[in-house]
Amino acid sequence: MGETLKLAVPTMGAADLASERSGHFGHCDCFTVVDIVDGEITGTSAIANPPHEEGGCLRPVGLLADAGVDAIVAAGMGMRPLMGFNDAGITVYFENQTPNVGDAARLVAAGNVPIMGAENACRH
Repeated sequence: MGETLKLAVPTMGAADLASERSGHFGHCDCFTVVDIVDGEITGTSAIANPPHEEGGCLRPVGLLADAGVDAIVAAGMGMRPLMGFNDAGITVYFENQTPNVGDAARLVAAGNVPIMGAENACRH
């Protein structure tokens, strides 16, 4: 078996490769979880994003960690959840130019997205 990655993509509407990506992970409707094997997308699944009040901005960290997610690609994220993902061993990729879930996932699969640093985090 080759290299595998379970990537979460914050999504508006239904979880699907054709859906619109959320500009900020905490405000998404759900996460499209993209299974990537050897740089190829092999499947998808969905994880609902609970209301922000239920555990605040760290609730999605626990949900994605419990689901076995290895990485997330985000256009925006605050320092608190960024640190939470780092502590959970989930890699956070920073990409804020691609509005489509599938296109963003393909960029990560190809190794063309940098890891998010503190300088990319939102200040709110």
